[in-house]
Amino acid sequence: MLRIGLTGGIGAGKSTVSATFRECGGIIVDGDVIAREVVEPGTPGLKQLVEAFGDDILLPDGALNRPALAAKAFVDDEQRAKLNGVVHPLVGQRRLEIIESVPDDAVVVEDIPLLVETGMAPMFPLVVVVTADAETRVERLIKRGMDEADARARIAAQAPEEQRRAIADVLLDNSGSQDRLVEAARDLWRDRVVPLADNIRNRRAATYPWKLVPYRPEWPEQAQRIVNRIQTACGPKVLRVDHIGSTAVPGLDAKDVIDIQVTVASLQVADEIADALADAGYPRIEHITNDWPHTEDPALWQKRLHGAADPGRPVNVHVRVDGWPGQQFALLFRDWLTANADVQPEYVAVKREAEAATDYPEAKEPWFAEAYPRAWKWAEATGWSA
Repeated sequence: MLRIGLTGGIGAGKSTVSATFRECGGIIVDGDVIAREVVEPGTPGLKQLVEAFGDDILLPDGALNRPALAAKAFVDDEQRAKLNGVVHPLVGQRRLEIIESVPDDAVVVEDIPLLVETGMAPMFPLVVVVTADAETRVERLIKRGMDEADARARIAAQAPEEQRRAIADVLLDNSGSQDRLVEAARDLWRDRVVPLADNIRNRRAATYPWKLVPYRPEWPEQAQRIVNRIQTACGPKVLRVDHIGSTAVPGLDAKDVIDIQVTVASLQVADEIADALADAGYPRIEHITNDWPHTEDPALWQKRLHGAADPGRPVNVHVRVDGWPGQQFALLFRDWLTANADVQPEYVAVKREAEAATDYPEAKEPWFAEAYPRAWKWAEATGWSA
């Protein structure tokens, strides 16, 4: 099963994307719908809300008076936290019940308005965020019949747009027409969601065309999302997760591939987390089991390598043992390049020459053999530590 996180601020157009994904074959688990279900008349959720906010939030027939609740719950952070403390656990429980009932080969789209606020984004191999500027959203909410002051209060009560962008693997801009948004959502489903689901199901890494590109400022933020996802998937079995490689060096030309290092206590642990990584979207590449050794004991250069199932975001996940030379050198090499700008053009030239070779990693190894002692000499001179 592939679970996708879908979110967007109120009035951004998330419902349009959700409906499009449903038409494409996705099973939609709608947080708004569930939030209404868990506070229907006669439910424990509605009873808890009355206990928290008073019985004047009820209509004469005993149903929830949503505007009355909103008037009380959105006045400040304390009242909003009280509301969330009642509703969020109930919604989470019901969401899990629905997910457990769907087929194993399904693509489940979890439509979660407060995906940022709940901290759930790292649980998903792909997070889609629908965005639009605040004034456009206010206009849409007014057209739906909402009072302008209420619309602005609802928007202000949600996470700011920059926080949503930070969790977005895919950002769908809904500042244009609804038809454009629907087309973009369909393209995303066809070109990225379907292959991702197939790759996760078959434990297969996506393949990509490789080429060097100028440094991209979005790389660190993309890497942080991957780090968060891996830490969530693997839990305490990993000692640390780091962004390494060329994309971790500011200003350096690199292949558009995010390299992540997962540090574990042993190769046994590396094998134990293989399924968790695959479920998170990073299946193992079985035939690669070691780095090129730069010390006398090649056994200490063993590792496990995972790729990305997502065709839209190339990733290499190197799982290495804590304290082994490969694990240490990956961190050192990143920091050495970052601190020594004069070495960076030298390395880029090596990469450009290797780009034309049949085996890109092997073509770089003569330079790495010479760079290894240089980097460690710098480490000793500066007191560097991992």
